[in-house]
Amino acid sequence: MNAPLRVYVIVPAYNEAGVIRHTVEQLLGAGYEVIVVDDASTDGTAERLQGLGGVHCLRHAVNLGQGAALQTGMAFARRLQAGAVVHFDADGQHDVADIPALLAPLLADEADLVLGSRFLQKKSPNVPLLRRLLLKGAIWVNGLLTGLWLTDAHNGLRALNAKALACMELRENGMAHATEILMEIRKHGLRYREVGVHIRYSAYSKSKGQSAWNAFNILGDILLRKLFP
Repeated sequence: MNAPLRVYVIVPAYNEAGVIRHTVEQLLGAGYEVIVVDDASTDGTAERLQGLGGVHCLRHAVNLGQGAALQTGMAFARRLQAGAVVHFDADGQHDVADIPALLAPLLADEADLVLGSRFLQKKSPNVPLLRRLLLKGAIWVNGLLTGLWLTDAHNGLRALNAKALACMELRENGMAHATEILMEIRKHGLRYREVGVHIRYSAYSKSKGQSAWNAFNILGDILLRKLFP
């Protein structure tokens, strides 16, 4: 009988003291082990996790960015010999109930990396109009840059199996890591799939989130790096 897959959920966090405990408690309640990477928060984010079992809390000495936090989390997961990892935002935008759908193609050996898409839900996603328009443009530019034509751009909810985790070599410390991941998929010939996920646009997540225009700033940074490595 095969041993159960060891799944670790990586949660990058920066100044999320108001929500981090609730987010992590939901993940723990669903049976997942959690790796929180506190990216040098100044509001006591890490301290909010005291007393919770099943949580590995890593801390950066200086603020480096979400991409760097994911790099730290994935390196730690590799040392733990994770069978799969899930990237999950700290701010409450992501739904724990979507994780099984992300893991299913990995468990069935149909994909090495599964990307969440807010545009593949049966119910129309509640995406603000400006963000929807900019995301559609970013999807097109992303396709030109990476050769991967997806239905969503810069959705942080994704799952990787051990193969994808082992070969994922990220250098982007900031938000551009999302496009870099797509480049790594193509570089290593990884099998990928999109599945529909839910994104919650609460007042808090909007206040914490990046500007919709940043999708193009991110893609511009990636393009410059490709032209001038």
